[in-house]
Amino acid sequence: MNPEQLRLNARIEDEHWWFVGRRRILSRLADRLVPREPASLVIDVGCGTGANLAAVATGRRGVGIDTSPEAVALARERFPQVEYRLGNAPDDLVDVLPAARLVLLTDVLEHVRDDFALASRLLAAVSPGTWFIVTVPADPALWSEHDESHLHYRRYTRERFERIWQGLPVEAALVSAFNARLYLPIKAVRSLNRRRGRAAGQAGTDLFLPPRAVNRLLTALYASEGNRLERALAGGRAGYAAGVSLLAVLRRQTGDIAPRDKPADLEADLFDPVAAGRTLVGASAASA
Repeated sequence: MNPEQLRLNARIEDEHWWFVGRRRILSRLADRLVPREPASLVIDVGCGTGANLAAVATGRRGVGIDTSPEAVALARERFPQVEYRLGNAPDDLVDVLPAARLVLLTDVLEHVRDDFALASRLLAAVSPGTWFIVTVPADPALWSEHDESHLHYRRYTRERFERIWQGLPVEAALVSAFNARLYLPIKAVRSLNRRRGRAAGQAGTDLFLPPRAVNRLLTALYASEGNRLERALAGGRAGYAAGVSLLAVLRRQTGDIAPRDKPADLEADLFDPVAAGRTLVGASAASA
């Protein structure tokens, strides 16, 4: 993500429906997994400008990490009650990962050339019983300038997503699409943007603040998916079959995990930011 996009995120994420709705969903799921008490350590890998962790870590201890100096500076300025680190995961989290109760990996893996290596190294570094909430952008058919601007390598199918932890000592308590109720209109907008050859919003993205009433409606529609996802996590019903994003709630089980590379038989990524000459400033907090 470039500096212009980071500043855009920091400017609108307190109000924009996508950010607010996702934070409400993440917070509801986190509340089912770990208690709100100081002993509950939440780690956010690829924390971006910090709002996700600040919301989820309320009543808990929070540690975020990002590779972008500007993102970390913005996060520290806006949320001084939370610890934000500049560095790489898991190497710069070795002092806290074994004590983590919950790890957030939200819209990060699509920015990483080898997502299998990052996920396996993080899973290897935590203690058995640690929860993960992982989100990624879904459906390669939604690919657009918004993805390339955010320096995505890929959008995920559910099969491609689940392969990341297959064969590891990991329990998948929930795997579901989300941002499902707005999937069809977003798909139509992305299709139109591809034909126009440009994104709909600012800084090469589809992000912009709609009128206040529209923004409230979109926030309510998105956030209300938390009801179904929470029941699905409790085993009461199925999640969503299709959506703009995918979500997994995983729990590290007992057993050794060796870091592993991305399998050679996977389909090629849709984009390579490095080969395209674009510089990755840091992990994204808004990329679906």
